[in-house]
Order: sequence, then C-alpha cells, then structure tokens
Amino acid sequence: MKIKYRLNQLKPIVLLSVNLALCCMSPAAELKERPNIIYLMADDQSVGSVGCYGNPDVKTPNMDKLGLDGVIFDRHYNTTAICMASRASVFTGMYEYKTGTNFDHGNMKAEVWSKSYPVLLREAGYLTAFAGKFGFTVDGKGLCENDFDMWGGGAGQTSYQTAKNKSMQQYAAEYPHSTLSYGAFGKDVIREAVKQKKPFCLSISFKAPHHPVTPDPKFDHIYAGKTFSKPANFGRKAGEHLSEQSKQGRQYPRFQEWKYDTDYDRVMAKYYQLVYAVDVAVGMIRDELQAQRIAGNTIIIYTSDNGYICGAHGYASKVLPMEESSRAPLMIYDPRCSSAGRQLRTPALTGNIDFAPTILELAGVTVPENMDGCSLLPLLKNPAADVREQMAFINVWGELPTQSLTCLTKDWKYTYWWYGNNKMTPTEELFHVAKEPLEMTNQANNPEFASVLSSMRAKYDKELDRWKQQAVSYNNYQQYGTLFDRNLSLEMKSHLYKSE
Repeated sequence: MKIKYRLNQLKPIVLLSVNLALCCMSPAAELKERPNIIYLMADDQSVGSVGCYGNPDVKTPNMDKLGLDGVIFDRHYNTTAICMASRASVFTGMYEYKTGTNFDHGNMKAEVWSKSYPVLLREAGYLTAFAGKFGFTVDGKGLCENDFDMWGGGAGQTSYQTAKNKSMQQYAAEYPHSTLSYGAFGKDVIREAVKQKKPFCLSISFKAPHHPVTPDPKFDHIYAGKTFSKPANFGRKAGEHLSEQSKQGRQYPRFQEWKYDTDYDRVMAKYYQLVYAVDVAVGMIRDELQAQRIAGNTIIIYTSDNGYICGAHGYASKVLPMEESSRAPLMIYDPRCSSAGRQLRTPALTGNIDFAPTILELAGVTVPENMDGCSLLPLLKNPAADVREQMAFINVWGELPTQSLTCLTKDWKYTYWWYGNNKMTPTEELFHVAKEPLEMTNQANNPEFASVLSSMRAKYDKELDRWKQQAVSYNNYQQYGTLFDRNLSLEMKSHLYKSE
C-alpha cells in the first residue's frame, strides 16, 4: 500500500546559533548538526505501570530500555492532571492559569499557541509532525493541523479504532488498533525527514491507556490469568485520613464503579495490556531510528499527560493532587550526552511545563520569557542536581470542592482545601512525599512539623501570588486568586461560589 499524507509547504531552514548545553555534546559534534527530537506521551499512564519504576508485575521492555539508556525521573509531576490542561502546558511551557485552557474554562488563544514549541521549531527549520490526541482547540485555528508538516492528529478523545481516526485511516488495514498505527506514523516521519535531510520534531500523543478500556486483542496473551500485587495504600481504609473535599468528585465513586474493589486483577490486566501496546510502538520507533542510522542524533522523551490512581486510597481516575495521579513516568534519552547508558535516575523536582523549554534548548531555539518551565538538560549531565525549589499543582476542573492549589517541593506536598459548607470546613494536607510517597500520614496537625507547615504555607502563598499576578483575564481564572487564598474567610469568598 502506498502511504499518502499531507506535506505542508516546508519553510526554509533558518541558520541558528545553536545554544545546546555543551555537557551533552562532544567537542567534535558541537554545532555540526541539530538533533532530532521525539516526544512520546501516553494518556493516563501511572508510574506503577512501568517496570523500571519498580513494578515486577508489568512488561514494558522498551520503556525500561529507554530509561536505562537515558535518565529516569523519579519526581516528575504534571502541573494539572487532566488531559486538556496538561497538553496545553506541555506545548507552551506554562501553567494552566497562563494558557487559559481547560475543560469548563475555554480554548487556547492563538497568541498563546504562537509561542508553542511546535510552532517555534517549524519556524526554525525543523520538520514537525504530530499524531494522536491533540487535546484542545485553538481559537481561529482549530486543531492547528496546518502548523505541522505531517499530521496524524484528531479531535476529542480520538478512537482506538484506527479507521475512525480520519488522519490515520491509511494505517487501518495493517494496524486496526490505533496504538500501533502511531508507531507506524512515527516510522514514516523518520523516513521522510531522512529523505529531506532535515532535523525533525515528532510528537505523538497515544490514546492508551485512557478509557474506554479497549486493548489491542493482538496482546490478549500478555497478561492472561495474571494476578497483580496491590499497593500498600490500596482501598477505602487507606483513604480515611484524606480530605472530605477530595471525596466529592467522581474520583471517589469510580473506585467501585470501575470495579477496582471487586475485580482488581481483570481491571489491571486490561490497563497494563493497553500500556504494553504503547511499549511495542516505542520499540517500532526506536528500531526505525536504527534502520535509518540516525539513532545517535535523536533525543527521545517519554512520559504521560498525568498519572492514574488505580485504587490507591479507595479512589480512581486522576485530577486530584495525590501522588498516583499527579506524578507520571518520565525517561529522557540523549545518546550524545555523558549520562547515556549509565542507568541513572534523578530525584529532581520536574514538571510538564519543562518540556517546551527543554525541547527548544535542544534545538538551539531561544526559549520565550513567558514560559514557566525550565530546561531539563542540566539533569542529563548531573542527575543529582536540581532545577527548581518548588512547583505548583493545579485543579480547577470538576466539582467545586475538589478544586484546589498544591505546592510541591522535593520533600513535601502541601494542599489547601479551601471549600467549606455545613458538612466540611477548609483544611490542609501536608505529606512528606520524599519519605512517604504512599501519603498515609497527614502531618499538617503534627507539632513536630510545625516549622515545615509554616514554610510550606509561605511557599504556597508564593505560588498563589504568581497566579494573581499572571493569570489570564479570560476563561474564569482570576477568581481563584481569591478562592485559594488561605488568609481570606469563606464569607469573603461567598460571592464567588454557592455552597450546599
């Protein structure tokens, strides 16, 4: 079958003063050629679904190899754990309150998109390609397919049936399930870039393992009859200490609705099977890099748009600030870097806002000042280093009680649950996540950690001050500067919400 795809008119290559981190290049390679960049992102993939993060029950050989070849990030978070907002932050390097993009809030403005990494890299002469779930709409531009040289993306949630994804239909005969079709698309992008002798930036957003649970039957045998170990914080008893606010959203009933409580092994087998297919697609792409002899100049970033709770604390789904939903796997492999092949890990605090500045620096493109993230290249040189002291985690979607702001450091996580009514009062959670990632002990009322609580409150206030100063004036983001303020009473916020 002859593959056809729309190739937009390519812009001329702009000669750049490449400003790559010298640590990741040998002197002989310096400035000779710009690297290829591949950004791969799953949808709703938990840290516990990847073998190199310590789960012996799962099979992810290609992800594991990628992590061992590069650097594994142990404290990587998505600054908003829901797909639309997270993807907007990935592309733009900004917190949600600056992208102005999320469900129930609104679309992205064209001026925000104009500073995204795909736009900037294409302007700099890269062949750019995207496939999978784009995740949001840009006012006046739709899905922005005309801003990519090769397009395999789709609106909404897309489909697990390749034939139902219009831009991917040419792959349906050989790959009827969409996951492997994205691997095939990636191979075609690599071949086209080699043919044109251009550096490329390939971004793929897999649908898997997002609901509905529809794994590729080709891999039914992988986990057939398998039983899985439950995490130590599994089940409702392990969530009794968590805030009442967090139990008001759909994440709480879904523990039972999605049968984590009664059919855990079957539910997890299907989830892990979806992840396994993504792993196979990763292998397809890496094999093609080798076949085209460009693996040595291609950086691969693998992650997920958010984590997944999978029954921890008696919850399911994502969105909430608990570790299982806010953390995500991240592996970065730069074959030119001194860290390559050394099986290194980093405990540095990183976020999805860091991808855009990292990708831009890799390409030698100036990082716009509006970006909140920072380049992760220093961590490839020295995984023991840090790139930030603190970071925010945001939820302004869903039921009002679950909406909150969280401040993260390498060691601690502080959440202020601002909402109150006749059934619940505003409360605080303080978890020592560096020592207790299962979050079984809320230290907010422990006198032993009074100084830590005071410090984390101050850091939280600093994040909220940034929100107040920088939030977009549209799509209903300004109100949270008041709602999330610890120092204002509920009465002073009552004009902004209705309690029940």
